[in-house]
Formats: sequence, C-alpha cells, structure tokens
Amino acid sequence: MKYWMAVWLVLAASVTAAPREQRPAGNFDFYVLSLSWSPTFCLTHPDNEQCSGKGYGFVLHGLWPQYAKGGWPSACDSRSPLSDAELAKGALIFPTRALLKHEWSKHGTCSGLDATRYLDATDAALASVQIPQQLQPFNVPNYLQAAEIEALFRQSNPAMGNRSVAVICKGKVLSEVRVCLSKELRFAGCPRSVKTQCRSGDIRIPVQR
Repeated sequence: MKYWMAVWLVLAASVTAAPREQRPAGNFDFYVLSLSWSPTFCLTHPDNEQCSGKGYGFVLHGLWPQYAKGGWPSACDSRSPLSDAELAKGALIFPTRALLKHEWSKHGTCSGLDATRYLDATDAALASVQIPQQLQPFNVPNYLQAAEIEALFRQSNPAMGNRSVAVICKGKVLSEVRVCLSKELRFAGCPRSVKTQCRSGDIRIPVQR
C-alpha cells in the first residue's frame, strides 16, 4: 500500500509541474510592451553597457506575445539567429545587443513573424507609447505612487484607456511599465494576468546621473 501511495505522489507531482502546453508560433492573444526603468536596472548591473553614463530613463525591454488566460509562449525556434542586417536594425531599438538577441530568441520567435517584421512591429509598438514628460530622465520626482505613474501614462496616451498599463516594482523601487497591445498594436485592456505589482504608498524612482 505504501509503495503505491509513493508512486501516486510522484505521478501527481509530475502532473502538477508540467508546463502549460505551448501553441504554435503566432498563435497568441495579445502583446505586452515592456518598458524598463534603466536606472533601477543599473543599480544591480552597473557594468552593463546600458549603464555606461548614457542617462537612459525608460528603455525597451521587449515585445512579448501573451495568452489571455495567463502565460506566454517561449523560445519557439531557437535555431533562428539574427542576421547582421537584423542585428544592426535591432541595435537602433534595444539598448544592448545582448538584450536584442535574448528577446528575439525567447519572445520574437513566438510572434509568427520573421525577425525583420518582428523588429518593425517592436519599433512601431515603442513609437505608439508616449513617455510622460514627468518621467523623462533627469526630470522625475524622487517618489510617486503606482497609481500616479499609471495616470501619467494615461494622460500622455489618451487612447490607452483605464486598463492598458501596469506598473512593476522591485520592492518599493520602480522597475518597469507594461502596456497591453492587440496583435494589431493598438492599445488593449490588460487581462488579470497583467496587473500592477507594487506595494502601496510611494515608489522610489532612481535617477542615473
């Protein structure tokens, strides 16, 4: 009896740990455009080339295919490297070449687009979001609440609506802003899986000088 109970527990654990079934590349529901607050990243990665005194504020983290019920496809074709021309194109959009390669391998290959079209879509998504003047580098207050950051993005992007943006923190420090977009790159309401993840109260906004 003990033997069969042990076998059942092992099988149950393996089922619980099984990853979500991944759909084919291009079969997803919406995009998340992730904008990283570079000074926070640089607090823990001071030697990264992104942090070499360039004075970045928000930078592109990535354009991520997502499932409406939660989760996302990942690394759909790891054998699809970027060409030299694509690397040059992506270098105009991403803060570092290493991030570009990572984002293409993990997220871009699941978009159903070739690399050039994915980079075009990423560039268009980035251009569609106006960064609030109050959150430009060297012009930010030291502290804001997450709701105030959301409101600033909505004010600067009237088409965004009330449910298209989420603020992400590390502890009580601003880390990212995530914007939900349709597959046609229009502002879309975020599902429950994409929501603000910050403690209540003021959030520190580091500034890189």
